[in-house]
Amino acid sequence: MNDQITYKKVASHEAEKGEFKKCLLLYSGGLDTSVMLKWIQEQYDCKVITLTLGIGQTVDDLKAIEEKAKKLGAIKTITYDAKDDFANHLLSKAIKANADYQGGYALSTPLGRVIISQLAVKFAKENDCQVIAHGCTGKGNDQVRFESYITTLDPAMKILAPVREWSMGREEELAYAIEHGINVDQTVDSPYSKDENMWGITSEGGEIEDPGEIPKLDKILSWCKPIAETPDKSQLLKIKFDKGIPVAIDGEKMTLSEIVKNCNAIGAKHGIGVINLIEDRLVGLKVRGIYENPAATILIAAHKKLEQLVSTRAENELKEHIDSKWAYMVYAAQWYDPALSHLQAYVDHHNQKVTGEVTVELFKGNLTVVSLTSPYTLFDHKLATFNSDMSFNQNASAGFIEIYSLAQKTAKGVYSYDN
Repeated sequence: MNDQITYKKVASHEAEKGEFKKCLLLYSGGLDTSVMLKWIQEQYDCKVITLTLGIGQTVDDLKAIEEKAKKLGAIKTITYDAKDDFANHLLSKAIKANADYQGGYALSTPLGRVIISQLAVKFAKENDCQVIAHGCTGKGNDQVRFESYITTLDPAMKILAPVREWSMGREEELAYAIEHGINVDQTVDSPYSKDENMWGITSEGGEIEDPGEIPKLDKILSWCKPIAETPDKSQLLKIKFDKGIPVAIDGEKMTLSEIVKNCNAIGAKHGIGVINLIEDRLVGLKVRGIYENPAATILIAAHKKLEQLVSTRAENELKEHIDSKWAYMVYAAQWYDPALSHLQAYVDHHNQKVTGEVTVELFKGNLTVVSLTSPYTLFDHKLATFNSDMSFNQNASAGFIEIYSLAQKTAKGVYSYDN
């Protein structure tokens, strides 16, 4: 442990020693939260209740995580399946808003933090806990998300952030885990830190941290096949939307969580949705992450193209601005800011006509929307065809051009730029 750095608590929502005897720990079973479970008991003389949520992650054995928490001293373990709530109340909004932060990140972790915070407050109150502990570092975005949301939902709730407080590095955490007999998946040779839910996996650590190094995708990827291992034949997938929400795949009706699960499996097989992103963190750092979001990539691409088909040029232009602002606010821990509610109202209204079917082709990491239909399409074959048709009055075109170009011609006559 680094004794040279002393953490000082300055925020009013930070829990102090001696103020509480029981806290709720957001527990994933990984390195940080497992070390934390032991550390809180030692440092705060505190009883710990763990909360583990199922939001569609595939790598976790939730029952095994419960047993691990009990072995490490938790007085109670809570495991809750929230995948349908997550899909229906958050991912539905993400699809309608074409969730994309800085080029392909579909906001899996930021969206997950919303529902985790909501349920953390619920279960903390039910179990008479005045403190909620999380495993975020002092350099990441998640500390902002958890603490902002938890204290917004319950201003009286206190927060404990051991990773930020103890100033242990990855190697020191591993040493602590070994010393206390805590089994963890990470090793010095496999240093990656991952966050997973049904909407995607984020991977950080190791050589990923250095943009000058090439990420070892064969060691990093958990869902998606490396391109060399993907099928040599493309696959078509037909997705049906109703008011912006996916409701069926290839004619089979499914819940949204089932659709996401299936699209993840199909997309991962074809290497879809692997994003190598240089990311601007909320706290001001420039970092790199590897993201796997196959279902999100498929569903958002299909939704966006359908949305464009049924919307006017002005609508499509405005929607891009709305979507970008929506994504930045969600990323930046502003789920409960009134401005996001206003944006969501527009997104929901805009999506009332986003109904139809979209066929996408998946091949070697590439996704192409190859066909789409909608009862609200603005495509008119009679108007758009290059064949002879009287539906479009071409006699009017020259007059339109003369008026349309008037301002440009006037400006050119007054002053000419070098272009």
